[in-house]
Amino acid sequence: MAERSFVEEVKKLRLSEGEVFRGEGILAVTKALLESGVAYVGGYQGAPISHLMDVLADAQDILAEYGIRFENSASEATAAATLAASVNYPLRGAVTFKATVGTNVASDALANLASGGVTGGALVIVGEDYGEGSSIMQERSHAFAMKSQMWLLDPRPNLPCIVQAVKDGFDLSEASHTPVMLQMRIRSCHLHGQFLASDNRPPAFTVRDALENPVRDVDRIVLPPASFLHEREKVEQRWPAAVRFIQERALNEFFAEDAADVGIALQGGVYNSVIRALQRLGLADVYGDTKIPLYVMNVTYPLVDAEFDRFCEGKRAILIVEEGQPNFMEQNVADILRRLGRDTALHGKDVLPMAGDYNTATVLAGVRAFLSQYGFAEPAAPAVPAVAAPNADDALPPLDSAVAPRPPGLCTGCPERPIFTAIKLVERELGVHHISADIGCQLFSILPPFNIGSTTMGYGLGAASAAAFNVAPGSEPTTKRAISIMGDGGFWHNGLTSGVANAVFNRSDNLTVIVDNNYSAATGGQDIPSSRAHNPTRSTGHEIEAAVKGVGVEWVRTVKRTYDLQAMTSALREALTTPRKGPKVLIAQSECMLNRQRREKPQRRKAIAEGKRVVRERFGVDPDTCTGDHSCIRLSGCPSLTIKENPDPLRRDPVASVLDSCVGCGHCGEVAHAAVLCPSFYRAQIISNPSAWDTFRLRVRSWVIDRLQRAEARRRARFAC
Repeated sequence: MAERSFVEEVKKLRLSEGEVFRGEGILAVTKALLESGVAYVGGYQGAPISHLMDVLADAQDILAEYGIRFENSASEATAAATLAASVNYPLRGAVTFKATVGTNVASDALANLASGGVTGGALVIVGEDYGEGSSIMQERSHAFAMKSQMWLLDPRPNLPCIVQAVKDGFDLSEASHTPVMLQMRIRSCHLHGQFLASDNRPPAFTVRDALENPVRDVDRIVLPPASFLHEREKVEQRWPAAVRFIQERALNEFFAEDAADVGIALQGGVYNSVIRALQRLGLADVYGDTKIPLYVMNVTYPLVDAEFDRFCEGKRAILIVEEGQPNFMEQNVADILRRLGRDTALHGKDVLPMAGDYNTATVLAGVRAFLSQYGFAEPAAPAVPAVAAPNADDALPPLDSAVAPRPPGLCTGCPERPIFTAIKLVERELGVHHISADIGCQLFSILPPFNIGSTTMGYGLGAASAAAFNVAPGSEPTTKRAISIMGDGGFWHNGLTSGVANAVFNRSDNLTVIVDNNYSAATGGQDIPSSRAHNPTRSTGHEIEAAVKGVGVEWVRTVKRTYDLQAMTSALREALTTPRKGPKVLIAQSECMLNRQRREKPQRRKAIAEGKRVVRERFGVDPDTCTGDHSCIRLSGCPSLTIKENPDPLRRDPVASVLDSCVGCGHCGEVAHAAVLCPSFYRAQIISNPSAWDTFRLRVRSWVIDRLQRAEARRRARFAC
């Protein structure tokens, strides 16, 4: 069950020539693929590109009408290898995944693809997750494009430019026999706009045509001596062909080219920020008309020497606006200007930050600093001092120090919470263990209150990153075992072979905990081989336990309900203390609460609207019983748990309280009992559309409670006398 359904939106993919398409960037990319005559599409979900996979999954009936093959690839490497279909055949193919982590996973296949070259257009749509708000290490796709000499498109962030970039990408790939990367930044993926649609095109050459007419070209295979010739072919044939195509098609854009004797050369993806900065300086209007010459590089690799020569004509200085580091493009431009003999001054990271997201405020500061040197803008005003408070001795602190940080965390009712609680409880008995974390929701356990995990090396590499933590044969034995954690999505992505099978092969004695929550939850809730739900187009229901036993793991335990804290602690204790040697796998199962709520809430609302009886469970804390110890909060960290003022005037410690966001998972109550705390938690039922029997029971209970409360009040009154 994906994070969002696009069933209604995909109907727009049927729009034909001249009709206006309105929607999100991701949906526009899908429409552009259909208009380009793509023959097959694959990919792996990951922000900010997850929704592209979800759109394609919801549009399979439309894809089928045009004979387009679509796959939810097992990993980015699988997706990239799919492009092998375009090596020998004039098949247009596209794959998509998150950059740069997805590009790293796919690097072997992409490098071989770029070496041998392609016959049909091969487009790699990468979701660039760089800058503030990113969930990954801060790297750029640009380095990979340079390394393998794949052309990199970075279109201006508006729908017509993005759609055109998809079409140009296929044409450029075929003209230069080189795979092309299309960079989709977060802002481009989720912006909304409109463009004039064209008719969808069936592929000119289909997968069926390729199967029935097989072709083999040994020169395209990366094997000596062909592999040595590929490098010369890149430089002598493919690169010049790409440059010619870029110039002839005018993929890069010039604006107000002769308006001033200074100019700005920028990546297409930061165009909106640059224009907004110029508007703030009074040098551009809301329509994009600018008084400062702009050279917009919708193709950021390769750069075109002749176009820079043209842009620098008659200019004293130019500014390169290049987001991220290293400053590949600025260095390249410096080399171009040197070889051309141009004396145009070059600015870039001297006025702009070397690293970090180039938002409008950042770009404005850099553009102002550049233009003020040449008399086109006023220098920035001195920094405004802290605002004085009414009391002259105090000053308001900076906002970033006054607002508490809000790191990401597990959702309310997340089934992974009790797993980490169980680990903390077992560590009270057995001591602290080394724990290798993994990419996914479980990575949030590194933060308070759990503070679990020492490293994370990549998606599905949790078990592999604990591989070294095994005592060498013949050495003094240890009483502890390393623990590694991975999710079910990471397990199927990479963990089965590189982690579990590797542990079997090398006779590891560690414990791997696999969180089986039914989905690839961290990437948006997509189905995976072990998902429980029936998927009409995918094969699901394949048990993780069978898979790990299939590669040779002998000690395997499955806990069917992670909220059963006693079962979780018992299984962990056994895994860490058993004298049996060899890899151990503990599979902890419970459905992702977020996806469960997405499924059940609409059903519950519908049932209530129809007058049906609906029962919801909620937990609460009795303030008279709560001791104020708050271990329930420290051991679960649930967002629905908070504190409130103690109602007893003789007790000063605040008591625990449960907010209305509680989903009734019961973990807080389990924690209270497992940690031998006060029995202050109670479970309540909220009944919508109660039956006559429900109403009768409520009246009886209310009557009994009222009598008991009155008796207690009389007893207290006697003692007061």
